[in-house]
Amino acid sequence: MLSRSSDTLWDIAAAEVCSRESRTDEEDAEEDAHRELSSSWAAKTTILLRFLDRDEAAKPTLALEYTFGRRARGHNMPKDIAQLWELGGGISLSDLVQIPITADNVSSLSVVLVLDVSKPNALWETMEILLDSARSQVEKVCASLQKTGEPRSGKTRVPRVLHKDYPDRELISPFPVPLLIVGSKFDIFQVKSHVIQLRFIAHFYGASLILTSSKSEATMSKSRSFVNQLAFGTERPKSVSTDPSKPLAIPAGFDSLNQIGPAVTSDVDIGTLHAKNPLDLWKKVFERVFPHENTNECKELKDPAKDPQYSEPLIDSIRAQKDQELEQYKREQAKSWKSLALDP
Repeated sequence: MLSRSSDTLWDIAAAEVCSRESRTDEEDAEEDAHRELSSSWAAKTTILLRFLDRDEAAKPTLALEYTFGRRARGHNMPKDIAQLWELGGGISLSDLVQIPITADNVSSLSVVLVLDVSKPNALWETMEILLDSARSQVEKVCASLQKTGEPRSGKTRVPRVLHKDYPDRELISPFPVPLLIVGSKFDIFQVKSHVIQLRFIAHFYGASLILTSSKSEATMSKSRSFVNQLAFGTERPKSVSTDPSKPLAIPAGFDSLNQIGPAVTSDVDIGTLHAKNPLDLWKKVFERVFPHENTNECKELKDPAKDPQYSEPLIDSIRAQKDQELEQYKREQAKSWKSLALDP
């Protein structure tokens, strides 16, 4: 953009706004097109580092962390940018999803949910709480946009609508934005026959599913391909692996209820279950095999400063000392006020 030397800063800014508004959708897409990834929550640091092609040691996620990735389209072309939010702390910090899921990015949002399959007793509840939090925030943002009638030209509307040939389209409840479910630590998961439940969860939400292990280069490479597809719109992975004895890799739309089979195992008498819907039936079957753990402690831990995984012995000891001094000061002040009240 060229400007006259006599133009004020406001003149230049106004001209820039007019220039942007007059762009075509194609020009706008070249500069602004990107995908938002909310991860838990959404993504283990090792998977995120692999996606970013960074050779560094993984560090614990402190609540909600932000980074970004870039990908060149071609020679002399603008780069695509993926803004990446990583949610740590499990279900205790699920309320933080309202920060990355906003009206400005919901139309380009994708969610990557990473579940630790080596801890199946906490898996289903963790999945439910995190996905419910994300879905609720997406629906809240969409309702707000519809209420205000704010336009989002050139953007994909949410909630997403599955194409008419999508398997079991009328029987599932797709997540409102593209979803990838990653089952980490597959090599530690002992009862591999029960990964069928993960297949149902992914298919029910219209999600892609992949099981990974940091010890397997093949699974980590596949996870990067899946994340690349969400972040930059690259070609969707087409290889499908449904063998329960091996790491699953199933792109969205490549599975079906017929292929998955019924929610029945030799460990569970389905006649003793009282389910409200298919998802509830699969949940009850899963939790009969893996009774869910008591997560009340996690739910009550809303203050990250009290989370043992973020402990700093020196700082924590000073903080404890200051807390004691504060309590002592409060007691002394209370005594002073009582003595004043007793004076005639």
